[in-house]
Amino acid sequence: MKRAVLSAADKTGIVALARALRDSGWEIVSSGGTARYLEGEGIQVIQVSQVTGFPEILDGRVTTLHPKLHGGILALRDKPEHMEQLETHRVTPVDMVVCNLYPFVEAARRPGATLEEVIEQIDIGGPSLIRAAAKNYRWVTVVCNPDRYPLIIDEIRAHGEVGPDLRLKLAYEAFAHTARYDAAISSYFASLQEDSQAQDTFPDHLVLGYHKVLSLRYGENPHQRAGYYEPVLGGHIPSLKGAQIQGKPLSYNNINDLDNAFHAVWDLSQAGCVIVKHAAPCGAAVARTPREAFDAAFQGDPVSAFGGIVAFNCEVDKDCAEAMKDIFLEVVAAPSFTEDALETLKAKKNLRLLTLAPVCSGNGQSGCGGDAGANRPALGGGHALKTAMGGILVQEKDKLLPGHEEWRVVSKRQPTDEEVRTLQFAMTVCKHVKSNAIVLARGLQTVGIGGGQPNRVDAVRIAVKRAGDRARDACLASDAFFPFPDAVSEAAEAGVTAIAHPGGSIRDQESICVADRHGIAMVLTGHRHFLH
Repeated sequence: MKRAVLSAADKTGIVALARALRDSGWEIVSSGGTARYLEGEGIQVIQVSQVTGFPEILDGRVTTLHPKLHGGILALRDKPEHMEQLETHRVTPVDMVVCNLYPFVEAARRPGATLEEVIEQIDIGGPSLIRAAAKNYRWVTVVCNPDRYPLIIDEIRAHGEVGPDLRLKLAYEAFAHTARYDAAISSYFASLQEDSQAQDTFPDHLVLGYHKVLSLRYGENPHQRAGYYEPVLGGHIPSLKGAQIQGKPLSYNNINDLDNAFHAVWDLSQAGCVIVKHAAPCGAAVARTPREAFDAAFQGDPVSAFGGIVAFNCEVDKDCAEAMKDIFLEVVAAPSFTEDALETLKAKKNLRLLTLAPVCSGNGQSGCGGDAGANRPALGGGHALKTAMGGILVQEKDKLLPGHEEWRVVSKRQPTDEEVRTLQFAMTVCKHVKSNAIVLARGLQTVGIGGGQPNRVDAVRIAVKRAGDRARDACLASDAFFPFPDAVSEAAEAGVTAIAHPGGSIRDQESICVADRHGIAMVLTGHRHFLH
């Protein structure tokens, strides 16, 4: 008679599987809640304590950790001495282990959960059972996903057992399952270290736990396959899986652009709007209402905004929806939409609408209300990851927001209060533009953005060209210093009145002299904002 060990925190489908096993002549070993659940459904089980001769102890912390159980799982059936040892110690071979684990991730995500409560959801015996069965997949079937139960039932009914190819596949799934589980635990404890500032920011070993939440049609190009993964424990942004309320499925490029738009707009004050194309802002604005913010952002570069991704840090109302309904856009993301706004945008069936806002962290650093720029949410965690040379580059995210209190005026002319306000806005947008980055703004509206250029003077020329006549009396922000004064000369010729840049070039004084010659106010921020 074949033997199966069943230990399931998630009871979904377990009764049907147990009945199929019993109907096919298998005996079932179980314990604790699983045993009681199956017996309540009229299914006969053998208690683990009957197999081990040892009771469950420590409030259930030790139940299945016993050689009489693990020996039956790990024994090599083609090794006579193993089988002799089983017989000597009266250990029955185990042919299947069905086990899923305590809901650690759910506990860790639960608002207000204490450390003690989360720790109690760290499964010990379950991973041991799963790993033992997966290691011995040549003779033992391991099942840790209830979605696999129907397949197992079909195999048992058709053949009385599970075939070797499927056992190997299930073993892979099992090891992946326990790896994700351990990664989630590691991530949780790492977050505790971050909170206490005791963790090495860049440890020798980096354990990442991600799970796929979206299957994408393709990647950046149709010949590239792709998927979207999120941290197992979640992050500071709601899952995209549940955020979409309308439209076609999100694409790889949509998500990539959305990341830039989302982070940029939540650096702005409310009501803020950012429009992104090819992972670069082409328009941004802050105004009294979302409609005014969108109109200003769109007019910043209406040509590039065609087919763009739009993000707001405030609720979208009907008036704003009316402004967008006749424009081709790929995605609109906001913390919320009014009912009449949704009704207005419903006609654009392909338009992807998402409700997205930073998740409240409970430490006062949230983006869940009030002034978005002032709250400064730690969006998406504290580190940025990028693949490079077959490895991963890791750095702290650029969370620094421009604060004019630290700026140093180096020109003869002092900037006006209005220019300071505009420069601060322009620099905030600039940190989200690919380097070399230049942003021209008037008031709290971008009028020309030049980014992604290998030299700074070309970035200025592009921004000026896009601004046209609006470059006159505009303010300019640069993500890094000017290596030569030519870029400042270009800005002066266009009519720019104030410039902010980090400073630090050996030719800073040459740029300052050009600014003074044209009556331009120049401030040094002291902070570079490269983005690649």
